[in-house]
Amino acid sequence: MLELKDVDFVRDGKLLLSGVSLTVGDGERWALLGPNGAGKSTILGLCGAVTHPTRGTVEILGKRLGTVDIRTLRESIGHVNPRHPLRSPLSILDVVLTGLTGTVERMPRWEPTPEQTTRALELIDLLGVSTLARSPWTTLSQGERGRALIARALISDPKLLLLDEPSTGLDVAAREQLLETLDQIDASHPHLAWVLVTHHLEELPTSTTHAALLNRGRVLAAGPVDETITTGLISTTFDHPIEINRQAGRWTATAHRGTRSG
Repeated sequence: MLELKDVDFVRDGKLLLSGVSLTVGDGERWALLGPNGAGKSTILGLCGAVTHPTRGTVEILGKRLGTVDIRTLRESIGHVNPRHPLRSPLSILDVVLTGLTGTVERMPRWEPTPEQTTRALELIDLLGVSTLARSPWTTLSQGERGRALIARALISDPKLLLLDEPSTGLDVAAREQLLETLDQIDASHPHLAWVLVTHHLEELPTSTTHAALLNRGRVLAAGPVDETITTGLISTTFDHPIEINRQAGRWTATAHRGTRSG
């Protein structure tokens, strides 16, 4: 689904990524973890064909950046950004339908087919906001917006889903609802691969299968969650002694003064 090989990324003369390699397979649910400034969002930009590497190669769905029409490629990538710039009072239904056109607003003179509208309503129901389908965006809570944006990302039946800190701005209840939603998507879309960016372990759904740990633009570890989300590796990633615990498929992190261990 996704392969980065020896990727460097330089912006304004500053090396933001150095020697990054990462492979995401069919149906894998990846978390990108690391402190602020580690390079998580920069990697997500490469995964979404928004930016190109300075050195190295990026292949998305079997297509190498630099040799493919990125507009066509982006049609197979769903992107969830909680800072969605919509300001007008579109309904949730209309917001989800804009995922078909890749626009923030409804395109002038564009109308969805009956099948597309039905599909949008099915996704709205799957995401648990069916009672709000006709509600204007401007009246929605941040949690309701987050679930609507996931439906918007899924309507084009993407093969790859990118989630950029989807829990941003959510209270505890809304965060838990969002994570339950992601676990539902894991069951309903088993072949969909996703990459989720966060720096809070508590924001990882139970369906997370793999993790990549980043610090100062480098990948410190990448692989199955049981091998990467450990006390020793997380402590190294965040440059601070942090104890990791997992219960019922969810992680917690607490600072400690003991000896680091794996």
